[in-house]
Amino acid sequence: MITRFLGSIGGRIALAAMACVLLAVGILAVGVMIVGGDLLVHLLMVHGEQATNARGMFDGTIGSVVAIAAALALLAAALLAVAVGRTLSRPVSQLDDAARRISSGDYAARVPPAAPAELASLSESFNRMAEGLAEQEQLRRDFVANAAHELRTPLTNLKGYLEGLRDGVIPPERATFESLMEETERLVRLSRSLDTLAEGDAAEEPAALEQVDLAAAVRSSVELARPSFEQRGLSLAVDVPGSLVARANPDHLAQVLGNLLQNALRYTPAGGLVQVRAVRSGGVAMVAVANTGEGIPAADLPRVFERFYRVEKSRDRAQGGAGIGLAIVRQLVEGDGGEVGVDSADGVTRFWFSLPAVASAS
Repeated sequence: MITRFLGSIGGRIALAAMACVLLAVGILAVGVMIVGGDLLVHLLMVHGEQATNARGMFDGTIGSVVAIAAALALLAAALLAVAVGRTLSRPVSQLDDAARRISSGDYAARVPPAAPAELASLSESFNRMAEGLAEQEQLRRDFVANAAHELRTPLTNLKGYLEGLRDGVIPPERATFESLMEETERLVRLSRSLDTLAEGDAAEEPAALEQVDLAAAVRSSVELARPSFEQRGLSLAVDVPGSLVARANPDHLAQVLGNLLQNALRYTPAGGLVQVRAVRSGGVAMVAVANTGEGIPAADLPRVFERFYRVEKSRDRAQGGAGIGLAIVRQLVEGDGGEVGVDSADGVTRFWFSLPAVASAS
């Protein structure tokens, strides 16, 4: 145990402190015993004392005092160094224990605040890292569970239809094959969405950006989606300038606009209104897609861009959403150097994204 302590930070501090005391006491002892001794002997001889008697008097008094003082100083230094060493090594040991717990999967491990300030800052940084790891682990578990559910539902339906066709329980009619095709397309859409997310996660280089007329891209996406809105009986209003140039990846931009319009189409009730606006604000170009409807609870707003997150899971699955579209929006926009956001109040939900704007030529 002594060997382990001496090999620790506290032990090394204790040894260093003791070495400093020994050096200081040694220098003091040499100075007192040699220089002071010769001076005292000389003074005593001047006053009539024999050299042998003078040296004996000095050794018997000053020498013993120096020896006792040195021993006491060394003992005090050792005790103080051990106390300081333990104070410094304790938080390091706690950090080591917490790190081992996290490495074994216990993401709830935390370390208490410590002193001095440097170790307190280290403990705080470690706890923030542990919280981030715990959050990422929870997201991973949610992702796996949700992905499994999204795959399980259409696969179960497909299996049921196929078993019914095989056993002759379900007739091979057109409606049956349309249902099979619908479930297959759902799996295809989910696979493509997962591919998009995976490509973004694995991308080693940022996407190639170019100057894009954002206003023209919005108008084009709206016209492609308009028949679906009209079929649902929804009003679609567009307010964009004649031209609004931004830096973006054209393919990413088209998918972002398509996902936001599909999201509005899915959650706007019949007879509702969807508004699409594009404006320039300072150095950014902003696009917002707002729709009337139930709205999103304030507690859910910070999480709507998470993968597979749903505000109302049963309702969203019934409407065909997999909870990935908005996650793709955030990934693509942020990958192009932009930002995304959402607000919902008074029956209106507004999703927006911004991209770096390009100054128009004068």
